Amino acid sequence: MGKTKNTSLDTVVTDFILLGLSHPPNLRTLLFLVFFTIYILTQLGNLLILFTVWADPKLHARPMYILLGVLSFLDMWLSSATVPRIILNFTAASKAVPFGSCVAQLYFFHFLGSTQCFLYTLMAYDRYLAICQPLRYPVLMNGKLCTILVAGVWVAGSIHGSIQATLTFRLPYCRPNQVDYFFCDIPALLRLACADTTVNELVTFVDIGVVAASCFMLILLSYANIIHAVLKIRTADGRRRAFSTCGSHLTVVTVYYVPCIFIYLRPGSKGPLDGAVAVFYTVVTPLLNPLIYTLRNQEVKSALKRITAGLGAVNENK
Repeated sequence: MGKTKNTSLDTVVTDFILLGLSHPPNLRTLLFLVFFTIYILTQLGNLLILFTVWADPKLHARPMYILLGVLSFLDMWLSSATVPRIILNFTAASKAVPFGSCVAQLYFFHFLGSTQCFLYTLMAYDRYLAICQPLRYPVLMNGKLCTILVAGVWVAGSIHGSIQATLTFRLPYCRPNQVDYFFCDIPALLRLACADTTVNELVTFVDIGVVAASCFMLILLSYANIIHAVLKIRTADGRRRAFSTCGSHLTVVTVYYVPCIFIYLRPGSKGPLDGAVAVFYTVVTPLLNPLIYTLRNQEVKSALKRITAGLGAVNENK
């Protein structure tokens, strides 16, 4: 059990015990290696995307790839908000998390996660303008406007994270402080509160579940218009390039939004499937993003080849 302090009113929890993912003891070392490898590959893969967008003039001048760079940056930090704690749970390290650290983890997870949610919607809007309004695209989505929209996405995410953290930790936590989860998140913490959580569950349902579902529907609507426009392209190569670019984004969006909606539209759920679903969108999705965008995106692959060729030429001249 974690530390508690007695007050005249109640027993106040000052830390939480994260029970982590359920696993057979004989698989502890293997799981440690798996999650450690995933974390390292996630950081390296997204760092590669960031470097490619920054180093290639053809990419960092285009809003689509500016947004891709922001997505990679978010993935690196979103993964860092949860995965190191999962890795520690497979070691002999203490499972106790100080109250303040739990607050910080919940805030940054929802700040970064909601920012990513809004960014995906912005990326879909960018693709909609590029394909459905190609002649007006340079005016409707220029570098300055893209920067302003990205800043707005970050501000909206920060506000969302602040609301969720404030509402969650205004509650008294005086029951046994064992969190049956692998990081400090709202549904698991609300089950430990010794006060009415109706308002919290309603806000969670609306502010996370409904907002995420609405963003997902806006993205699907954008892609419905995109598909309609793509089918009108006369050349097969043009259709292939458009579907390749949009297919990458739609794949990423699907593997991110569906698990989020599953978790947060069911805030009171205690099902064993919740942990597995949460691992998918907190651990696996940040790893998939660089793989999907490099393997399916011809322009990113071409940029990588140009950068590699340039570095090779520099080494030969030394």
